[in-house]
Amino acid sequence: MTLFSISMNVSRKFPQSRLRRTRFTSPIRSLVAENSLSVDDLIQPIFVKEDLDGIESIDSLPGINRYGLNALDKEIEKIQNNKIKAVAIFPVINPEKKDDQGSESLNEDNLVCTAIKQIKKNSELAVIADVALDPYTSHGHDGVLDENGYVENDKSLSLLIEQALTLAKAGADMIAPSDMMDGRIAGIRESLESNDFANTIILSYAAKYSSKFYGPFRDAVGSSTNLGAGSKDTYQMSVANIEEALHEVKMDIEEGADIVMVKPGMPYLDVVKAVKDTFKVPTFAYQVSGEYAMLKAAIENGWLAEEVLEESLLSFKRAGADCVLTYAANEIAIKLNQ
Repeated sequence: MTLFSISMNVSRKFPQSRLRRTRFTSPIRSLVAENSLSVDDLIQPIFVKEDLDGIESIDSLPGINRYGLNALDKEIEKIQNNKIKAVAIFPVINPEKKDDQGSESLNEDNLVCTAIKQIKKNSELAVIADVALDPYTSHGHDGVLDENGYVENDKSLSLLIEQALTLAKAGADMIAPSDMMDGRIAGIRESLESNDFANTIILSYAAKYSSKFYGPFRDAVGSSTNLGAGSKDTYQMSVANIEEALHEVKMDIEEGADIVMVKPGMPYLDVVKAVKDTFKVPTFAYQVSGEYAMLKAAIENGWLAEEVLEESLLSFKRAGADCVLTYAANEIAIKLNQ
């Protein structure tokens, strides 16, 4: 019997019990709050664009920009001043560098490796680097395609493992495989261990769904054009499934993942709770681009109050998430620091 079920057996009757008593004043409401949101719960995603001078706005992500390397330090300084502890880096590479194998992902001097080195040199932030081929492939998929356009799992693994090692060498604190290929965590962990990166963390996108909430992100990194009408249904999870998510998470933990992540976030809070309750491991969630964009659009049109962003993030904590990747991290951190 759980503690929750025991507590629900307590007999509470009106007027001896008035549940509104503990809601009477703001200080009391804060004292009895079951969950809270702090800056330490937030990770800021950031887009870096090759050969960009300065910054470039992203129409589908209000308030979010792409940064050239010459503008990156100022943004990193702002993030650090807001007391955020980590950033997740996503590259926007030149289209001419894309090919069917995603070869540029293995270049130790590529855009994301250069950005990682720059951030680590000039800040104390932890850097999370995605392991995925879609920013680098001409077809927009996360792996190698066969002659029928099917993503070949085992042939993709060697590229993903090498990409992960390349990112570790650049100084990434966390390697974040988001590709959803079977067996990639075991291969990456073995490679990190054998190359003296035993303390490099694997943050696995363990339960990543084939969602329609990713549109603004794909616009931001330039993969939407390459993917076109293509689908990632054969490797990302069906939106209908939750037990499958638990199998994915279990396998990733057993293969060496230190932290697991659920993506998207708000429509999948049931999955976040199930993962945390089942495995009791550090569990992150990603409030993805579509979630952020729809909330910002509603706020900007006056349909919702600004506080809905903070409310949405608190719901992640209530579901059991230890940390949230959110495009609102900077904005919310400013409020939390006041």
